[in-house]
Amino acid sequence: MFKAIVSADTLRTTLDSVSVLVDECKIHLNEEGLAIRAVDPANVGMVDLELDAAAFESYEADGGLIGVSLARLEDIAGMADAGQLVQLELDEETRKLHIQIDGLEYTLALIDPDSIRQEPDLPDLDLPARIVIEGADIDRAVRAADMVSDHIALGVDEGDEQFYVDAEGDTDDVHLELGRADLIDLEAGDAHSLFSLDYLKDMNKAIPKDGEVAVDLGEEFPVKMHFEIAEGLGQVTFMLAPRIQSE
Repeated sequence: MFKAIVSADTLRTTLDSVSVLVDECKIHLNEEGLAIRAVDPANVGMVDLELDAAAFESYEADGGLIGVSLARLEDIAGMADAGQLVQLELDEETRKLHIQIDGLEYTLALIDPDSIRQEPDLPDLDLPARIVIEGADIDRAVRAADMVSDHIALGVDEGDEQFYVDAEGDTDDVHLELGRADLIDLEAGDAHSLFSLDYLKDMNKAIPKDGEVAVDLGEEFPVKMHFEIAEGLGQVTFMLAPRIQSE
């Protein structure tokens, strides 16, 4: 059983946070809210999302699991104006999702969850450095790096207590430093890893520019980025595997 009413804004933000990495996903319809975890086909980028029942205008679920095409669901959600409400109801017999938006009715065929890529385990990494940064600063760093390279290095200099971004191209380089005063918070520890910029650009699309992002880093370890959606009633974690640099 699943019945819910949610704002179009919240629904789109939730879907966008996942669709930057995958085309389809499993959605766990838990009593306390939705949960989605997915990894891209190359096993490089991962997303872990939870949306509390309190983020909905109304929410009823009993622990079901559905598979959805994110593109189809986003197309439907895109028909709603920002302030409109979207009604969702699962027909368990037909395995279809009924969606209503201000008189418009859609019936969305669901995907067999067993046919969707297996959900990954979220590694419990003890990373030595954490920064808390404005989403707008991540956006600035990603856009600057994209001007010169297809990869980006993220690191923390424990001695200087600085977070830094490096991108080296064939002819041009980009270097950005943010000290403790420029960051919301800093837990300094030596960290440096190189990442594919294409993946980071995709993740950046979903990161709120006016919100806080906690970034966990290590030495040639995945980066983990945590941020809130739906006014703090949803939590998203992105994890991106590093490009291991040969000596």
